[in-house]
Amino acid sequence: MKLYDMAEVCRSKNAGPFQLTIDLMFDDPEKYRKLLNSKVFNPKNIAMLYQIGPETVTIKTFERILTVKVVMARKYSSGSPMDNDVYGSQQHFPLGDLEII
Repeated sequence: MKLYDMAEVCRSKNAGPFQLTIDLMFDDPEKYRKLLNSKVFNPKNIAMLYQIGPETVTIKTFERILTVKVVMARKYSSGSPMDNDVYGSQQHFPLGDLEII
């Protein structure tokens, strides 16, 4: 099952000019736990999707509200000539397409 099909909300935004944050919100505790127990949802795999170092990826969990926040370094800083999404609002697509097993 793709992460898009599990999460009720999957969105991204800037967390300053050098970081992105992706919010994953669930309405089902089983889907939330399935994501957290998945072997593919980890900093190493997320870093590969975004072509960044795994040490720059942090996964924060908020069980009470069934939410996961992924914070990571931006490949290019917001507003730089190589940046194609100044607000970071379209950066959730690679993670949303991740097949959760």
